[in-house]
Amino acid sequence: MSNSNSKQSILIIGAGCSGMAAAYSLSLQPQNYNVTLTDKSHTLGGSATSYELDDHLFGADYINDGVQGASPVFHNTLSMFESVLGFRASDVGMQISFGNTVDSFWSNVFPSHLVDQFQQDIKKFGRVLNTIKRFEIFFALIPVDKMLKIFNFHPSFGDRMVYPLVALFFGTGNETKHISSAILERVFLDPSMRLFEFSEKSLLASVPHMKAFPELSRIYGKWKSKIQSNGNVKILASNQVNSIERGTKEAKNAGGNIRASLTDLKNSHHRFESFDQVIFACDADSALKILDAGSGSTWRERKILGNVLYKWDVTVTHHDYDYMRKNYQMTYDSKYNAERYDLDSKKAFEFAQKHWRPLYLIKMYEEDPSQVEMSFDLTHYQGQFEGMPSVGTDADLKPQDAPPTERQAGNQGKEHSQSATSDGSQHIERDKTLPVPKNHVYQTIYLDQDSSDRWTKYQVNRDKIILEKWWKQQSHRFQHYAGTVPWLWTINGKNNTCFAGAYTLVNMHEVAMVSGFSAAYQLGAPYPFKDDENCARLFRLYLLLAHMSRMRSEDRSGFFS
Repeated sequence: MSNSNSKQSILIIGAGCSGMAAAYSLSLQPQNYNVTLTDKSHTLGGSATSYELDDHLFGADYINDGVQGASPVFHNTLSMFESVLGFRASDVGMQISFGNTVDSFWSNVFPSHLVDQFQQDIKKFGRVLNTIKRFEIFFALIPVDKMLKIFNFHPSFGDRMVYPLVALFFGTGNETKHISSAILERVFLDPSMRLFEFSEKSLLASVPHMKAFPELSRIYGKWKSKIQSNGNVKILASNQVNSIERGTKEAKNAGGNIRASLTDLKNSHHRFESFDQVIFACDADSALKILDAGSGSTWRERKILGNVLYKWDVTVTHHDYDYMRKNYQMTYDSKYNAERYDLDSKKAFEFAQKHWRPLYLIKMYEEDPSQVEMSFDLTHYQGQFEGMPSVGTDADLKPQDAPPTERQAGNQGKEHSQSATSDGSQHIERDKTLPVPKNHVYQTIYLDQDSSDRWTKYQVNRDKIILEKWWKQQSHRFQHYAGTVPWLWTINGKNNTCFAGAYTLVNMHEVAMVSGFSAAYQLGAPYPFKDDENCARLFRLYLLLAHMSRMRSEDRSGFFS
């Protein structure tokens, strides 16, 4: 907690969502904190980036890359972006297209032969979700593939329907079969994490409405200005933290508990600075590397953070429609229709015939259908292609009020791309006609570099590739929920150190933001949405899980709140 006679000096490593959230909370009490937020990238946002496009070819001058949008129940994220910063996310109906043969295809738009084939499994799945919820502590340690066997589901039901659905919406990729069964249950039933509404007739009740973000480079640029407005936070991009010493003689002599070695990557200038506290808002591997380069990590930190498994994925953003047609079901075809003649099914078939526009698409490897590649049609997903202003429709600010200072450009990917030069002004053409499919922007994700021999990446026409990026992605295996998540509270707050990031629970933007708020809260900073029960619900849960703590007495209405 902060000392009333002096300010605490806080170092935050990582300016993605969790680091920015922590910095924002700390910025609200400039009398108590001096904060330095660093990131080795030249732009803020972590994996939430925007990239410059050729407006004349594609009908928009940017895409959001890495993070596309959020569930409407991501209340902390939406409250920050909309209520605090003034942007507006847009509603989008999430049509999905999985597989491209009669034996593999299904969608949430209309019932297919595959849905009919697994009708009994689908009905049983609903009952099993409630069983998992009732005995969640037990099922938290059981991976999904083992759970499906325990309840005697048909193996192809998991391969064809359950795994690809969760992989696509939840970011678990080809590790879906190994994730905790409790996580699967929560994406259907948890009010703070729910992505799907279950239907015993078709698995998904309807086309879920999601939120597509406005331009993330403008959001993070505006967030940066907001954080710095009280004068107690420095945000340093292109600054790398090399090592951290905690509690050493050198750190004490420098006037703090933490001695950090930093390098300004713009000019290679090396320096040391001292702090009272450090928040690692970066991935677990990087946190351990920085600690071990200094005074060293503790055995608990090595055990808990070292248990986080990362894999390398690559995204290829392109406009190769021929590749998409070959590998995905891009158009409606009545041959996939289930043999149903009820009124609701007929309406669904008619709707699909007129309004088929899938955003999420899955390709399954026939030799192992549980392993997938996935794609997004960004032209269908992101509102700027239809004329939505880059700050969102009916936003509280204008595009020129939030220039895209964090937008990336160039053709070498995240670490080497240049900053874009737009001044923020924008010509708005509402209700634009979408480009023809060959000029749509697609993003295809190839999962796990160790399985690259199966990738169809090299089928993409090189002349139609816009951007290629590698991503370090956390594996959601069940060991993560046995060896990392339940034990983070034993290292958080120890040795003047906190850890934040989506890896501390599950790979979701909402979790990343709440983890940053929680780290700052444990240092005495306010939680900005304590009066919003929808926001506070997940915050309380995360605070208990990751810090074994509850909200302060002045922030709660009862002892157990």
